[in-house]
Amino acid sequence: MARTLFHTSLIYRTTTEHKRDVAEFCGNVELCRLTEQVVFSDPYKLSQYNRWTSPYLDQDAEAIRDDNTLKLEVAGLKSMFCERAQALIHGDLHTGSVMVTQDSTQVIDPEFAFYGPMGFDIGAFIGNLILAFYAQDGHANQANSRKKYKEWILKTIEETWVLFYKKFTALWDEHKNGHGEAYLPEIYNNPELQLLVQKKFMTDLLHDTLGFGAAKMIRRIVGVAHVEDFESIADAAKRAKCERQALEMAKLLVKERRKFQSISEVVMAIVMRNF
Repeated sequence: MARTLFHTSLIYRTTTEHKRDVAEFCGNVELCRLTEQVVFSDPYKLSQYNRWTSPYLDQDAEAIRDDNTLKLEVAGLKSMFCERAQALIHGDLHTGSVMVTQDSTQVIDPEFAFYGPMGFDIGAFIGNLILAFYAQDGHANQANSRKKYKEWILKTIEETWVLFYKKFTALWDEHKNGHGEAYLPEIYNNPELQLLVQKKFMTDLLHDTLGFGAAKMIRRIVGVAHVEDFESIADAAKRAKCERQALEMAKLLVKERRKFQSISEVVMAIVMRNF
């Protein structure tokens, strides 16, 4: 993510290069429209495609449709997804798109790729990890409490952002005197200013990540496509309890994401809402 998002952004590239590649990917409009529908529209209205663990989550789904504050924030996220050609993104980077062995990591299914907001990719991945965390209690039994696995998921959430931050800013430092036109070296060559710029950029990106990740979480619970983490919980009441916790966390992240200043604060909030 760090390499792809950095090298296709205006931090690294000229506006001429950037606009040329944005134009090349503009043709992927139908798959972008599908994302707009299932992530930013359907969960917030009555739609034939929506489904959830009924009747347990009937009131929860209705509450989402009636939450004006939530819908205002989601409108802003949708606008950003449609309008902000920040970098080349995968567009569907959930955990099922990542194939991992001890020796290599491969990312598959790039058919949704286009130039969009960086936080959409990072958020999709982290959002799936948060869903996996909340699903574990539904799979726990006397033989396996899933406690260690839950701890591993939380660690992975934190490490994902921390390592992305480290690698992205390292690339930025390496190419700070390059031909990228977002932050021209003759303006931002002051070390103190460079740090301020990076801090603001990465804080804004964290907030984007949380918003998009939470929107993806909501659609995975009350929208058209769900995750196996929850779907494989046979007991519907138990599944609904896990999903409700995830849903409440997602709503909090969408509405209050700008209050979080670090990923560790996010992880703490996740733990506090696991009961």
